[in-house]
Amino acid sequence: MTTAAPIVDSTTIGPGTVHGAPRLWLRLEGATLFVGALIAFAASGRSWWLVAITVLLPDLLMVGYLGGTRVGAILYNVAHATLIPAALVGVGWWQHWLSLIAIALVWLAHIGFDRLMGYGLKYGDHFQHTHLGWIGHRSEPHR
Repeated sequence: MTTAAPIVDSTTIGPGTVHGAPRLWLRLEGATLFVGALIAFAASGRSWWLVAITVLLPDLLMVGYLGGTRVGAILYNVAHATLIPAALVGVGWWQHWLSLIAIALVWLAHIGFDRLMGYGLKYGDHFQHTHLGWIGHRSEPHR
């Protein structure tokens, strides 16, 4: 008995990446995180200028790519995983520190927007290789 080969078509986006309905769900989760974090931020009573000056701060850790793709991916993923900002929301709530909560919510909104737009967590082999697919490519680029 032979097993059928996997179907590879134009929707295949490379090894180690999510595609099809799960990818859509992950992007919808990103949209939910983005909108939810901004609604929570609005409830914090903080000024919206805080969003404007802090929303791109997580992207500063892309400087890690100057040390190579592996180091860059690690630093990028630290800045673009929900663990740290979610923990900061918890600490801020526990300590009644509204400014920390507000900054962490902006951070979560940034992560949610990135996921919505298809920017996922990075693999160490290439800047454009993410868990949501290859950025700017329909399939894995030739190396």
